[in-house]
Amino acid sequence: MKLKLILPLLLTFYSIANASSLKEVKSEIEKILNKLNASTKVGLLIYNPLTRDTIFNVNHRQSMIPASNTKLFTTAVALEIMGGDYLLSTKLYTDDDNLSDGIINGNLYIKGFGNSTFSSGDLEKMVDHLNELNIKSITGDIIGDDTYFDEVYTRDDWIRDERANVKLPPVSALVLDRNKTTVTKKKRGRYRTYFVYVSDPPVFVAKELKNTLIKSKIKVEGNYKKGETPKDAFFITESSIELRDVIKEINKHSDNFLAECLFKTIGAVYSGEQGNSFYSTQAILSFIKDNGIFSDGTSVVDGSGISRFDQITVGALIGLLEKMYFDISNFDDFYDALSIAGIDGTLEDRMRRSPAENNFHGKTGTLNGVSSVSGYVTTKDGEDLIVSIIFQFEKGGQYMHRDIQDEIIEALADLKDESPDDIDQQDFEKKIDTN
Repeated sequence: MKLKLILPLLLTFYSIANASSLKEVKSEIEKILNKLNASTKVGLLIYNPLTRDTIFNVNHRQSMIPASNTKLFTTAVALEIMGGDYLLSTKLYTDDDNLSDGIINGNLYIKGFGNSTFSSGDLEKMVDHLNELNIKSITGDIIGDDTYFDEVYTRDDWIRDERANVKLPPVSALVLDRNKTTVTKKKRGRYRTYFVYVSDPPVFVAKELKNTLIKSKIKVEGNYKKGETPKDAFFITESSIELRDVIKEINKHSDNFLAECLFKTIGAVYSGEQGNSFYSTQAILSFIKDNGIFSDGTSVVDGSGISRFDQITVGALIGLLEKMYFDISNFDDFYDALSIAGIDGTLEDRMRRSPAENNFHGKTGTLNGVSSVSGYVTTKDGEDLIVSIIFQFEKGGQYMHRDIQDEIIEALADLKDESPDDIDQQDFEKKIDTN
């Protein structure tokens, strides 16, 4: 069943179930927000998914820069179209159909399918498997294949005017050691080792595979290069990671590189064609539409949120989190991937020694002049609430705005139900008519 987020048009802080306690929280949140500079742009929405009550609302339709809260869309859509047990893989193939003679009479192909965590250790295990098959020599070339994605490895808009982020490594379907390697340079009379990004991932991986084969006493007669694996090639072995484990790294630690690789994987799986940003964006927009999530003012152009061209409303973020809350198949994987206040990830040092510690599960976001946080918090009487906060500011700094976010979430975690006050229904109806 598709669940549609219902946001009341009335911008009040009204709740039939918890009137008196929510009035107290409303007053406290208002005081907290008064600490903000008048020029700060605010998006704030607090919502009870079970009662469908809007508890607090400021500019839920205002389009804002979400920063890394964009990753919530990336990981949710990935779970929707793939499932938590989906395997992101790197695979070895050959065009030789008979390996019983210990010789690969032809080429060895290594093809990436969005496994952004593939490492040198994994590569060595693949070569160990070839040794177990008693492979002694390869007569052809070692070919790196990253055609599962397009060849657009970098984008300038990711870092334009953005001091908070460094340029990402090449985003490719075939990855080794996060597409970084080391070089040794002499500087001021001393040799120093530096990490650098590889310029051509499939060539780099093919070269490293050839070197690893030779170190393992497997003779390689050909060269290393990039190319495309034949459709009728024979599978040898693979190295894989489950999607649920990747999204933990993405959301808990706000890993931009893994998020961008997953973004293109979404495009590949969604389209059944080569992964690219267009197909990825279409997958996310379809997800938003199909699940009735508030979409006005929403534009998702990357998977990590480091582009300032991303525009999302807190209404859309709440709609996404509500959809996942009721998604029996995927909620556990989604929830477990979020950072836990005071415990781990980007929230490890926040909200400690408060009711929100080891309670609030959420995703943070930070760019120059932008601070966001969205997630789930449980009140003292066991009510689950969804909260999304975005601040865009020119004054005050990141830490001050994070502290204000934390105070709001802590107030919600401290909320305890009380008997409802009498409500003037006629006055309530008049408020509806005036909106």
